[in-house]
Amino acid sequence: MVSKRFTAGAVATAAVLAITAAGLGVPASAAPSNSRTFTVVAEDGVAADTAVAAIRAAGGTVVSRSDEVGMFQVTSDRADFATRATAAPSLIGAAEQKAIGRKPKLDRVEQEHLTAATAAAGAAARKGAKLDPLDEKLWGLEMIRADKARKIEPGDRRVTVGVLDTGVDASNPDIAPNFNWALSRNFAPDLTDVDGPCEVPSCLDAVGTDDGGHGTHVAGTIGAAANGFGLSGVAPNVSLVELKGGQDSGYFFLDPVVNALVYAGRTGIDVVNMSFYVDPWLYNCTANPADSPEDQAEQRAIIKAMKRALVFAHNKGVTLVGALGNNNEDLGAPRTDVTSPDYGAVPYPRPIDNESCWDMPTEGPHVIGVSSVGPSGKKSDFSNYGTEQISVAAPGGWFRDGFGTDTSRSPANMILSTYPLKVLQEEPISPTIPDPRVDADGNIDPRIANEVFKQCKANGECGYYTYLQGTSMASPHAAGVAALIVSRYGKPQSRGGFGMSPDLVEQHLYRTAAEHACPEPRLQQYRNEGRDETYDAYCAGGVNFNGFYGYGIVDAYAAVNTPLKPSARP
Repeated sequence: MVSKRFTAGAVATAAVLAITAAGLGVPASAAPSNSRTFTVVAEDGVAADTAVAAIRAAGGTVVSRSDEVGMFQVTSDRADFATRATAAPSLIGAAEQKAIGRKPKLDRVEQEHLTAATAAAGAAARKGAKLDPLDEKLWGLEMIRADKARKIEPGDRRVTVGVLDTGVDASNPDIAPNFNWALSRNFAPDLTDVDGPCEVPSCLDAVGTDDGGHGTHVAGTIGAAANGFGLSGVAPNVSLVELKGGQDSGYFFLDPVVNALVYAGRTGIDVVNMSFYVDPWLYNCTANPADSPEDQAEQRAIIKAMKRALVFAHNKGVTLVGALGNNNEDLGAPRTDVTSPDYGAVPYPRPIDNESCWDMPTEGPHVIGVSSVGPSGKKSDFSNYGTEQISVAAPGGWFRDGFGTDTSRSPANMILSTYPLKVLQEEPISPTIPDPRVDADGNIDPRIANEVFKQCKANGECGYYTYLQGTSMASPHAAGVAALIVSRYGKPQSRGGFGMSPDLVEQHLYRTAAEHACPEPRLQQYRNEGRDETYDAYCAGGVNFNGFYGYGIVDAYAAVNTPLKPSARP
């Protein structure tokens, strides 16, 4: 899932419940100094005006609202507001933004090669299909036969793919041709405690920028243009829509995520990719005895708001694709959570009951969950799995793949995609080498010449590219195939526009995926790759569906070359 840049502080991963009046573009810092900011979620069946009245009675002021999902951003100067709101019969609960000044660190899965002791600098490159100059490094395109698919269907400009992430750098020459300025929005104002100083007075970064890098990498895999420059994406002719719901630092807060999903539904976005999880809880539980009553109420609110937002988007025609996660565990038999909460308080051990705990959004309704495989087709050691939540598998990279060959522990085993120059100029080469990966003049440090690439046009316009790995990189491969399906089989819709039922997109994606049996032995161990027993993974299921591959590895060519079932109607 989402990556974070190196900083000197501790880990913080994805999100927090209450943050800002993002629907209004108002940062939390804009609230009166004696006020605190909360997210409040109404009970099922409660009218919005009734919920607002209850919020006011508890001592809160509504600063923004999302009536479709019963979620409200609230400020209050009452010390007991959260307790009063949670006690109101019409409200599920209230959660306060509680900044603790911790800085997130680099995601050690997605950029494992930066911390590896023996990166194979001279290893042979993985070869993919050569379409654009760097496509020869995209083994993932070849694995899912996207190179062949575009000869039949390269994507329809009317098909919109929302990148719900840290932003999208629209200045990259491979992103610019397909970037949809009219529909793109930023729902996540900067938070100075984790994102650093705001670049603009409103703290709301301009659309078309990405100070985190993750969203731009995801966007390139989905739909980088096939323009004879740089590299190309799975669906190189579709429209890319920035739905900035993640902070620059890598956090994903509930309020921006829900607002982005509601917006996607309202505006008719066709596909939304979600390579993250909503925090501060890795698993949101309804009544975990390890949690305080206030934290239990917060998690129930997260579960309810996310489910409502996902259902709303799906019912409005959005195909939802999500990363399964990088915690190397069976989502149907989760381990004790020792990382939550990762914002607002110190983490503590939390035994997880599978029946009452959810990893959002991947375990939410209508989400196509995607696991990661390496170039060999083997499940990446870090990838979550399990028959309960998996849908399909896709290339997500695996740095340690190819044990015993000259490609093992090579960045070329990972996924190459677009990346912002600004971020490369801020990121250090490694934890022990503070020099920037790219200097102020735009030159790549020669020590990482096999990890970062630069392509320039005759007019001096340049694009930058780097390797990452993770289920965050697998999910956009699947989202790209979903976009090709809509492009190939979509029709004008009765509600207006062009599109296709997300249920039919999902059905066709599964039907055309390349089936992949469980490995033998079914209990996979990664000792050769240097992993301990916590990475052991058992593959349950048969050839048609199993815990490592779901219905199979997505296949772009089969998806656009296989007719819909006769009974299907777009």
